[in-house]
Parts: sequence; structure tokens; C-alpha cells
Amino acid sequence: MRGVVFPGNRKIEYFEVPDPMPGPLDVVIEMKASGMCGTDLQNYRRPLDQPAYMPSLIGRPPIAGHEPAGIVCAVGSAVPAQLARVGQRVMVHHYQGCNACAHCRTGWQQLCRNVQPMVRVYGNNDDGGHAPYLKVPANTVVTLPDSLSFEAGAAIACGTGTAYQALRRMHLSAADTIAIFGQGPVGLSATQFARAMNARVIAIDTNEQRLEHARRLGADVAFAPSGDGDVAEAILELTGGQGVDKSLETSGAASARSAAIRAAKTWGTCCFVGEGGEVRINVSPELLRRQMTVMGSWTFSTTGQAECAAFVAAKGLDVGQLYTHRWTLDRAEEAYRLFDQGVGGKGVFLL
Repeated sequence: MRGVVFPGNRKIEYFEVPDPMPGPLDVVIEMKASGMCGTDLQNYRRPLDQPAYMPSLIGRPPIAGHEPAGIVCAVGSAVPAQLARVGQRVMVHHYQGCNACAHCRTGWQQLCRNVQPMVRVYGNNDDGGHAPYLKVPANTVVTLPDSLSFEAGAAIACGTGTAYQALRRMHLSAADTIAIFGQGPVGLSATQFARAMNARVIAIDTNEQRLEHARRLGADVAFAPSGDGDVAEAILELTGGQGVDKSLETSGAASARSAAIRAAKTWGTCCFVGEGGEVRINVSPELLRRQMTVMGSWTFSTTGQAECAAFVAAKGLDVGQLYTHRWTLDRAEEAYRLFDQGVGGKGVFLL
């Protein structure tokens, strides 16, 4: 089979590899949808003289794509039927740890500290979903409800699931107003979910196309920072000087993180999900004397992924609205060139 690989320097290559065969505890998935995630761009943009975002664990550049969804087509000899079966519609929780520590046993394999040199991450340091087939351990598959499309499953497998987990950790309710900084795939998912939870939603982004997308997904207010204006001050004006109950920062930009803290009200909660970067906090006035809670949230557990899918199904949410581009694998070069330029919203490969 042929899969998409990121050699670096904004290039795409196709690797020919044998079709995977399951080991005793593995499954092979016939891929139906594989999402494009912002973290893909770290390896896509990497200069050729710099190491990969995650060193490969398989002795060659791994096939990309860590938002996989498809149908189980082969099952290892030691896989229990209640764990996976041929014909099952699934998403993949794209991490594998030691399977024995407290984190792994509760579905948080990405938090494992026992495996060396690092947790296996399908689509980053091992083969992912940008190919016709994907082999993963059976304990990483999460059932995709029949009412959801494969492209919805691909979204839930990373960015959309990340947004859901963050809102749940903040205990967002219908009584809350939330400001969501950044309206990329994670931010747009958070906007859609927060509206479904009946919260008042304020969406912030520098891109008018993304702001319009946020409005379609239910944002009550969507605006871009003015050239010399303070976003936190603008949010205070929108909330009668009180600030928001909750703020979610999805971009990783230091200025947005600072504004997200300052835009929250006294006793408010601010959550960071955007990767990388730094932020400066004036601790006494911005945190201590406002009784602020600031937290980080990194993706989700296997049970959290299943809960997100169940929420989408129960609410009848059209997660497909997140996608502005649908591609075939032979157009991967064009797909990632546009994604790199910030054109449109989320993209997905359909197989």
C-alpha cells in the first residue's frame, strides 16, 4: 500500500509499504477517513536539518495521520471478541503506553511514563491513517456509533475530542459565558459544543473566514482583535465589565493566553489546549486576587473519546460542518499546502 509521509521542508512523499498484518493483540483497520490536524504541520514544516517532532520508532519515516476512522478488517488471534471484531466501525485512540500503569489502565495512555523512549503515537512516531490500512493494538479502538459518519469519527479522534474534553474539565454549563480564543479546528469544535451545551459563546480569531464559520456553528459573538485594541478589554465590555465565566485558548499564542486569563471574571476558569509557546502571568493581580483557576487539557482518554462520540450522536450534531475541504490521498500535497496557509477550516482524507 502507499501512504503519505512528511519528510520536512513543506514536502509530501508517498511510501510504498506492505499491507499490514495483525499481531496476536492487533487489529487492522480499512481506513475510511483520516483527518488533518494542526500538529501535523510541525512535521510538515520542519527544516530538513532538524529532527522530527517525534523520532520514529519504526526505523523509517512513519505514515502520517493521527485522526483515523474506519472498519476493522482483520483481528489478531488473541483479541477478545468484546474488544474488537471484523466489520466493527471504529475510531482510534492514537496512543499506546505500557498498558499496566494507572494512566494506561484508565485509558490515558498518552500520560504513561513507563515506556522508553516514549509513548507510541500513531501518525507521529509510528504509522498512522493516511493510507488504505492501519494496524494498531486492539485496545486503542473506540466504537464509532452507527449514526455518525466516518469523517465525524476522524474529527472526534483528535481535535474535536480535545475540545469536548476541555469543556467537560471546565464543567461548562448553560449558566456560563465562554470566550474561545482561536477558531481553527479545535476552536470551532469548542464553539459548536459550547453552543450545544447552551452556553453563551464569544469566538475570537484574526481570520474573518474562520469567524464566519464560528457564527454558522452558533457563536453569539465573533470578532477579530483590532490593531491596537486589548481583546480582554473588548470582552469585558461585552460582559458588562464582569468578564466571562470560562475562557478556552486553542491557538498557543502568548498574547491570546494572556488575554484569556484577563478576560475571565473573578472566580473564573481559564483552560489552555494550544500546544507549545510560553505565557507571562502577573500572578498577584491576574490570579491570586481574582481566585482564578488556570488549567491545561491535553486530548482525552479512550472513555472520553467514546463519551464525545455519544454526545455528538445524542445531540444530533453535524460535526461534518467543521470540514471545509475533503480530499483523496493523491492530493495530499495540495491539501497540506492550503492547510499550511490557513485557508479554510478543517480538512479530511476520504478513502
